[in-house]
Amino acid sequence: MKKIVFVFLLLAFSVCTMAQKNVALLETLNGDKKVQVKGIELNMVRGELRKAISTQNGFRAYTRTDIDQLMKEHGFQNSGMVAEAQRKKLGEMYGADYICVSTLTKSSNQFYIEAYLIDVETGEIFNPASKYGILKDGTYANLYQLCQDLAGELVGYVGGSSKGKAQRSKDYIETAFGINMKLVYVDGGTFTMGCTSEQGGDCNSDESPTRETTVSSFYIGMLEVTQSQWEKVMGTSIYNQMSKVRGSKNWGIGSDYPMYYISYGDAKEFCDRLSRQTGKTYRLPTEAEWEFAARGGNKNDGTKYSGGSNADEVAWYIDNGESVHTCGTKRPNALGIYDMSGSMWEWCEDWYSDKYMQYDNNDPKGASSGYGRVLRGGSWFSIVKSCRVARRNYNSPNSRDYDYGFRIVLVP
Repeated sequence: MKKIVFVFLLLAFSVCTMAQKNVALLETLNGDKKVQVKGIELNMVRGELRKAISTQNGFRAYTRTDIDQLMKEHGFQNSGMVAEAQRKKLGEMYGADYICVSTLTKSSNQFYIEAYLIDVETGEIFNPASKYGILKDGTYANLYQLCQDLAGELVGYVGGSSKGKAQRSKDYIETAFGINMKLVYVDGGTFTMGCTSEQGGDCNSDESPTRETTVSSFYIGMLEVTQSQWEKVMGTSIYNQMSKVRGSKNWGIGSDYPMYYISYGDAKEFCDRLSRQTGKTYRLPTEAEWEFAARGGNKNDGTKYSGGSNADEVAWYIDNGESVHTCGTKRPNALGIYDMSGSMWEWCEDWYSDKYMQYDNNDPKGASSGYGRVLRGGSWFSIVKSCRVARRNYNSPNSRDYDYGFRIVLVP
């Protein structure tokens, strides 16, 4: 009998050990180079995150100086991405299933921590999370609880808290035409649309008056529509689109690059074909849906750009790369959506009007007619202030350009 009990306990222990996931925490980075942060403060944040992740069921977190050095050599922490072979080698060398990347930003009376997990095997970023904390006489007053809350969100998608699972379980992958397009579920909610305080002095007159806007739940593309996805649905290539624009130039061609030289009509036809094939309702986002998603939905953290207030970390724009870049190589926003600042101007469903209408605040559809359709998000060819979440643009529905693309919405 004792032998049976012993074997049972040994098997149980083995199962638990096999199920455990290892998380390697890279050195916490200073999120704002303009504000000095001491090394001891960065180490303190990483240490609390390590302890917090280790308290989550099924996870063990650790820090290793040699991991930090290895990944710095690859520029991993600057881009959030690393070659597949390098990720797998890291897993082989150090037994890490996931990498935790974190940043600390502080002011005179508060601090802000952002973190996300990256799967060593696939490179996928899991459930990015962020929290604000309070500084009292230079002391990180609620750091412990803040890191506990962050850890619960970080590991939720990969087997930790039920809260995290619920947040990500509604995401969807569309497989029609073989496109394997990832769509993020955005819970409906209410937000302030337009020139809010974090936009500073960069606002334009058409971003006013601000209005409390309510949108229903929807799915939105995690990435802009790629050239590969376009070819599979439409049967044409980027070269066909380039031939429609006088003086067009190859600004970046490849399966994972965003599709460009796209008119509003082109984008609508893509949605219509996908809808006919699947029996679902695909369309372009309304301007309100686009801004709600760009701001992080109900996880809105009040940042100037989609995913942060440091444009270099979240956006491709003219000062940090004068060409088209592959999708998803900057940091995502709070919902796990990429490139809603910079990369491509994205077509929206609405006709443009130069003022927001105060009475139109429940699932607003915009003006009933107009000269141009709305474009949002800025592009790789834009100055940085054009990449703000509140920035508006427009053009004729038939216009195409080297920095016009789109992402799609699925109606639940």
